[in-house]
Amino acid sequence: MGHRIRIIVLLLLALTPVAAFGGNELPQSCTYQTFKWNVMLRKSVAHETVRHPYSELTPEERDPASGCSVCEEDQETVDIPPLADFRVCRKLASQVRSAVAELIRAGEPIHEVVGYRVGRTRGDPDAAGNRTGFSNHSYGIAIDINPQQNGLYDNCLNFGSACRLIRGGAWRPGVAGTMTAGGAVVRAMSGVGLRWGGEIAGKQKDFMHFSPSGY
Repeated sequence: MGHRIRIIVLLLLALTPVAAFGGNELPQSCTYQTFKWNVMLRKSVAHETVRHPYSELTPEERDPASGCSVCEEDQETVDIPPLADFRVCRKLASQVRSAVAELIRAGEPIHEVVGYRVGRTRGDPDAAGNRTGFSNHSYGIAIDINPQQNGLYDNCLNFGSACRLIRGGAWRPGVAGTMTAGGAVVRAMSGVGLRWGGEIAGKQKDFMHFSPSGY
């Protein structure tokens, strides 16, 4: 009898979801709110809430390098007073939390951090002018720091008078809270594997932005 009971228990354990035992299980569901950026209207459109089983994630809903997904269930809230809470992928949360907290303790003027935000803001536009690719923010692997003084610029191979501010506030090096190459914030973010968008190649400079690729 004892042998039979042991076999039944083992079978039940094998059939029970890992969640019941507190392991590193996958979520059961995937939920996120998203939008598309329309390049002709210059605003977000097609706002919607998406829900489906986590097992049905599409390739575009997961970042292949980090394994982070667009799902709210894969995100973790970072709470560092006096900052407002923000979310990042749970795989990065511990490192980002430690880096930002240390910067604040050291007196760096960090006023705002924006993390997880799902939207199709990259890629070639479709016939209606809507961007088709998810941003790095969508996977929770990008953060924006002090966006009101570290704007996103277009037409900006090298920063100068020709650069056109398209989001956030004007970038003024030397003003406290402004990101600069070699500055404490850029160095700290680099230490956790996040490149600065102020040093990316191409026609845009995103001075608020940090992600594994810088884009």
